[in-house]
Amino acid sequence: MSGTTPSPEPGTGKNYGVQIAYRTLSVRAEEKQSRTTSKSPPDPADAIASIDAHLLSVDEVYTRYSSHPTVGLEHAAVLRRESDGKNVISPPPTVYWKKALNYIFGGFNFLMWIAFILTILSYAPLGPPLAFTLGVAVLLLLVIIVSATFYALVDWNASRIMKSIKSLIAHEAAVIRDGKQQIIKAADIVVGDVAVLNAGDRVPADMRVVQASSDLRFDRSLLTGESEMIPGALDATSENALETRNLALTSTFVVQGTCHGVVFAIGDRTVMGRLVKMSGETKFKLTTIQKEVWFFTKIISCLALFFFSLSLLLYGVWLRTSYPGYDATASVAIVNSIGCLTAFVPQGLPICVALSLTVVARRMAKRQVLVKNLATIETLGCMSVLCSDKTGTLTEGKMMVENIAFLDDVFGVEEINERVTKASDPTVFSAFKALHQIARLCNGAKFDATTNHLPVRDRTIKGDPTDTALLRFSEALSIPELGVDASTLQQDYEKKFEIPFNSRNKWMLSVFSKVNTAEKNVESTWIFVKGAPDVLFPSCSSVLQSDGTVVKLSSKARQTLATLQEDWSSQGQRVLMLKPIEEIKTGLLPNDMEDLMYQEMCDLTLVGLVGIRDPPRPDVLPSIGIIRRAGVRVFMVTGDFRLTALAIARQVGIITQHAVDSIQDVQAAASEKLSPKDYHLIKPSDDDPIRSLVLTGEDVASLTPFDWNVIVGQYAEIVFARTTPDQKMRIVQEIKARGDNTVAVTGDGVNDAPALKAADIGVAMGSGSDVAKEAAALILLKNDFASIPVAIEMGRLVFDNLKKVTLYLMPAGSYSEFMAVLANVLLGMQLPMNSYQQVCYCITNDVIMSISLMYEQPEWDLMRRKPRNARTDRLTDWRLFFHVYLFYGLMLWPCAMGMWFLYMSQQGLGFYDVILAFNNWGSTLPATVNPTELVYVGESIYYVTVAIGQYGTLLSVRNRRVSILQSNPLWGPRRNLLVLVGMTGTILICIVNLYGAGFQRVFYMRPIPGMFWGIPFTFALGILLVDETRKAIVRKYPKSFVAWLAW
Repeated sequence: MSGTTPSPEPGTGKNYGVQIAYRTLSVRAEEKQSRTTSKSPPDPADAIASIDAHLLSVDEVYTRYSSHPTVGLEHAAVLRRESDGKNVISPPPTVYWKKALNYIFGGFNFLMWIAFILTILSYAPLGPPLAFTLGVAVLLLLVIIVSATFYALVDWNASRIMKSIKSLIAHEAAVIRDGKQQIIKAADIVVGDVAVLNAGDRVPADMRVVQASSDLRFDRSLLTGESEMIPGALDATSENALETRNLALTSTFVVQGTCHGVVFAIGDRTVMGRLVKMSGETKFKLTTIQKEVWFFTKIISCLALFFFSLSLLLYGVWLRTSYPGYDATASVAIVNSIGCLTAFVPQGLPICVALSLTVVARRMAKRQVLVKNLATIETLGCMSVLCSDKTGTLTEGKMMVENIAFLDDVFGVEEINERVTKASDPTVFSAFKALHQIARLCNGAKFDATTNHLPVRDRTIKGDPTDTALLRFSEALSIPELGVDASTLQQDYEKKFEIPFNSRNKWMLSVFSKVNTAEKNVESTWIFVKGAPDVLFPSCSSVLQSDGTVVKLSSKARQTLATLQEDWSSQGQRVLMLKPIEEIKTGLLPNDMEDLMYQEMCDLTLVGLVGIRDPPRPDVLPSIGIIRRAGVRVFMVTGDFRLTALAIARQVGIITQHAVDSIQDVQAAASEKLSPKDYHLIKPSDDDPIRSLVLTGEDVASLTPFDWNVIVGQYAEIVFARTTPDQKMRIVQEIKARGDNTVAVTGDGVNDAPALKAADIGVAMGSGSDVAKEAAALILLKNDFASIPVAIEMGRLVFDNLKKVTLYLMPAGSYSEFMAVLANVLLGMQLPMNSYQQVCYCITNDVIMSISLMYEQPEWDLMRRKPRNARTDRLTDWRLFFHVYLFYGLMLWPCAMGMWFLYMSQQGLGFYDVILAFNNWGSTLPATVNPTELVYVGESIYYVTVAIGQYGTLLSVRNRRVSILQSNPLWGPRRNLLVLVGMTGTILICIVNLYGAGFQRVFYMRPIPGMFWGIPFTFALGILLVDETRKAIVRKYPKSFVAWLAW
């Protein structure tokens, strides 16, 4: 349709050949429209129902919005319409009161609320109003306030970082203004703009389709939830704006074909903008780690409530009657039992989970990586298979034409002009004229008009890499002797029809008519085709020689060209063909025209081969080496030719074996039958030799489930070539279904989008299509493949550090503190750690040291371990609990309890004077000794011993297998000075608690003898040395029982 309206001629002023009456009418219509739209309906649903742009004819659309098919909007009109605002959809409103409630009552805070309410009741009316009880209540309230504030600050900071990263994505749009196609920011689009959309583009605003290719297809899944492609049309197919096919709506995608559209709504006035307004706030979703922590929180909370209730029950049923006066009142019993609630609460864990998002987001932001949510990073840590596209992902995507071949001659691009000039008769190279015509006219790429003044190599081009390479080549190619000149070519030919390239056909077809033909009554019409050699060879019956003569495509000629294709396959190649047509039917509907073109796809004349080189990215080879050492298999999944894909795979390290298996080897081995319930067992063994495999899309279509068992279970190196988008998606699904694989997919094109969506993690290049970037969960804004191993490492590091935090918090919290309450209730011993000390330790000493673990650097073997199995490897498993209760905890609490008994022994109290004493406590002491004061000092000793003893646990859990001698926190690659800060902080908190006058008066804290400050350091050293011995055994005997128990 673009050829039906004359293009503006230079030097004709700004009327562009349009009558004044038409332009005046347009301006008046614009003014009327602006007055109408200024009073938009308040109800979004009514506004959507009132859309009528799809019911107008194409001419009426241009008239209403004062635009023009070839001129677009003039600069003055754009300036006037910019006052309507930016083309940006406002985010949904945040319901702050819901967020505030989540901060205040979320995590372990609800347990703190229970403890707070019970403490207040213990203060009054249940018991005497003691300052200690009120102080504990105030402390609990302070814990709630500080925790809620911290959660809010971390959430705000994380949101700020994520917004700053997302702002790095440049959303652009191609529009026609002042008769030139320009690339502008999508936010700068105004109503009336004529937008140009190609396959892979996101629709930047609501627009009425006014020109479309016959194969135009939209993806409206973001808007409707339906994954099926929707055909585009020029005429309305429904009165409902959401169902008609001649509207392109914001945030949908062009997945096939091309179109022009006139913008009729922008920003919040678009359908998507109004739906966002109707839907309200976005729903909060828990990430994988948050779900695991929440599950852990529920278990811990239930245990805490159970033991708290059990403690009160024992007091009410047993202690109160059997030992009157022990835990004198209900108030004292409640306050003492509150330790059960606080002891089980690893308060630092939710804080560290919240911190992890900020830490990871900041680190990834430095590498220009857009992480859409934390779940992406967590899942990357589990990645076991990476399926990568080739073009634009493993390669630079900067294709350059290097070689041209005709049946009887081969040319390097640099030598074309030299050889033609030196020839005695330049017409012996006449075939270049036909080749140039196809390369320039049968091309979906376009130069950005704003860069036309630059040299060809520096101009901005909108289009896929192959078309871009051919456009640069054809624009730069000038052979005056043969009449090869790009500047006059497009003026001489008028496009009649086009079938754009798609990944299913793997060819592009254009129909052009020569405008200035010598035969005035006969229009010379041509079909130009370019595409993949193996796809188009069967459609050819003749071939062009370099002198322009056409000869029959014999079997010998086919073999010659096929051999040349294989020789060039390491660099990539495309075939250019054309067929002359004497007559062609005109006036057909687009779909009928498309059917006719498919019928004409036979007896073509092969013009030549074009060798295009697309070099691998320099960072790919070392990155794939790192990824493979991390236990992740890397497969190539591409639509390119088999030999080309194999050659690139060898260059980047995906294929390392000389012998490469084929479909026949797979089918020969596919005899063993496995039921689907055993599919999780299908994975290569560490003892198996590395095997390589190359399959084509035709092979993939014929594979059975048993074949897939062999492919996924026996091969470490695979290349899938000549695959369609559907086959790419099937490959991902089949791999995911076996071996508990977590599959990541990298890609940049429209054909990669289905696989990106099907994968556990989709990774798109920043230079890729909008469709790919929308489907992906991770976007490499700088096209930096080396960011992928870094992201994998970050995912593993987050999980590793959170596991260390959990392992650090539990021995002191849910073990040493709980044992103190247990000894008090069941063994009749005075409470060795009072409620204030338990609460204070959990929310100050423990937290300040655990936070340092979130900033730990990766251990040396982190990227040499096998990927974590997301189904079976949990944050808290039996090995972790074994180390908590039967290793670290079993060393820590006896040390603390031993210090309690040592102090009591120094005061003249024997073992049985302390244990099982119940209400006889202090009866053996002289009258001059206050037994209560002994308890206060003993409690402070127990508190200090637990705090300092945790130094040993902290230094131990920093490393899973490596000795502290190789990874100390003070220097070297694992330096983490926050560990030292945390240790210093916890000692200062102990000093303030023990020697602060207010704490002594209200919370009964007491100074302790010097020896009880020193001995705990030996306990910490002892814990560290025992753990170092365990790690040494694990390193020396990796198959031993101790290594099997290692966390």
